[in-house]
Amino acid sequence: MKRFERLAQIRRLDPERDYLEIYRLTTTFEFPWDYTRALELALYRTYAVPSIGRLLAQTAELTGRTQKRYDDTALLLDTVVEHGFVSDEGRTAIRRINQMHRSYDISNDDMRYVLCTFVVVPGRWIDTYGWRRLSRHERVAAAMYYRTLGQHMGIKEIPGSYEEFENFLDEYEEANFGWEQGGRSVSDATLDLMASWYPSPLAPMLRKATIALLDESLLRAFRYEEPDAVTRSLVRGAVRLRGRAVRLMPPRRAPHYARQNREIKGYPDGYEVAELGSFPVPGVRGCPVSHKGTSASAPVE
Repeated sequence: MKRFERLAQIRRLDPERDYLEIYRLTTTFEFPWDYTRALELALYRTYAVPSIGRLLAQTAELTGRTQKRYDDTALLLDTVVEHGFVSDEGRTAIRRINQMHRSYDISNDDMRYVLCTFVVVPGRWIDTYGWRRLSRHERVAAAMYYRTLGQHMGIKEIPGSYEEFENFLDEYEEANFGWEQGGRSVSDATLDLMASWYPSPLAPMLRKATIALLDESLLRAFRYEEPDAVTRSLVRGAVRLRGRAVRLMPPRRAPHYARQNREIKGYPDGYEVAELGSFPVPGVRGCPVSHKGTSASAPVE
């Protein structure tokens, strides 16, 4: 197989009908590393919305059990990619996601914003750092994929097109990004987790490098010191260089799913999808006893 042969295969598919197949080809064959990094950044961005950062800090899942929360989130989302929406595995993963979200008072707008990050952030990351830009087919398929996921999660007023996802994300961040101590605490815990995946002497350098990838709006929201121009240029240049190197390599012949990532540490002996995630108890670790009508619901089981 030649380097652009799979892209040609994607372009022969219908992105509104074959969106799952296109999304799977894009994420597991064309850009598995980039999608992992971009989805990490997508979730990380959400901490800068005070209502989200505050809730995540209250639950203590991302500050007290950071690796487990990372593993469970990646594996639950990956299960749907690998097995689809109508499979037993996919339905179980979505049910677990819904059960966790229903335990907290989360507004529909916050849920909708998080969904938008999954569509938009990977597209922008790959256009900047990937070995090629995303095709129009891949953007439409990603929007369709997450629109379907959002419907299964009971999210209302989901954007229809990729451009509508982009517009909602940009407008929501402009209106809502801001300082919140809980968001900063969750951000610090996440940066510490990412540094822990490598030898400890490298931790300060890796934290600095990660911050150099953040945009100005995130730096302001978390009140991080702005990286110097040299550091920012070196870090971003290195990631771009990786993309150029991948372009020269033979295309991947087997899919790579998130469950195969070395960053997943918590399940060396395997896992059951139904046991992933947390099981909140009302009144414990940030779980409210009652929930308002604006909370996300889950009509699809």
